[in-house]
Amino acid sequence: MPGFDGTGPAGQGSMTGRGFGNCAGARPRMGFGCGCGRGYGRRFWRYAPVEFSEEDQRKILQEELKDLEAEKEAIETRLKSIKKKE
Repeated sequence: MPGFDGTGPAGQGSMTGRGFGNCAGARPRMGFGCGCGRGYGRRFWRYAPVEFSEEDQRKILQEELKDLEAEKEAIETRLKSIKKKE
């Protein structure tokens, strides 16, 4: 369905195409012969775990701490502005 707007192909409404979409009443199709989900050696989902050095971990944590401090300051500022209005 182009644009996922419910118009179907050529603007003729839903369920007017070949039934490949997720429209109401569409059945899941299986067995197109492409081997999807059958484990034909394409194991793209298996990535090696990422290991950071201690220096990299320190840098990441420092940046995260800076972000949290900035967020804390923004929250405190917002709380102060709310208290002034009361």
